[in-house]
Amino acid sequence: MKIYTKTGDEGKTSLFGGQRVLKDDLRIESYGTTDELNALIGVVLSESLTAEISELLIQIQNDLFIVGAELATPLETRTEKSIIPELNNKSIELLENAIDEIDEKLPPLKNFILPSGVRSASLLHFARTVCRRAERNVVKLAKEVELNENVVMYLNRLSDLLFVLARNENIRTSTEEVEWKTRG
Repeated sequence: MKIYTKTGDEGKTSLFGGQRVLKDDLRIESYGTTDELNALIGVVLSESLTAEISELLIQIQNDLFIVGAELATPLETRTEKSIIPELNNKSIELLENAIDEIDEKLPPLKNFILPSGVRSASLLHFARTVCRRAERNVVKLAKEVELNENVVMYLNRLSDLLFVLARNENIRTSTEEVEWKTRG
């Protein structure tokens, strides 16, 4: 099987279901940003993480593939026999449980912190910002087309999880968090 198809040479691509759209379509931007987030989490996984955090991030990568598939598949083209899995509440609950479990072990925040620290924490902060961009794109897309409401909730929880994971990495590695300070 060839990697290149030449079908996108004129700036169009196909959604699941066959519909052709321009590559700058908001739907493409939404699942493209989700794919970017997934790849960035892959970069985070190349760091020295605990086995538990690595397992969690791999599960998130799998869920992000589901998010991408949902975004690439207009609801009107889905059938009962569709192979596209649907993001459900269990995926959101996994994130919420992980947030609660990790946050419980962290010192309480008294000030805003800068996105910095050990490399793994900095990459998790970076992933959080990409996740927020994906969320903004999906919210914008949801104004135009019908979407599974769990997708926005999932991305919202995921950005929160990435934040607590970044904090956890700094604490785990005894790296001081840098508080935001205003001038003056």
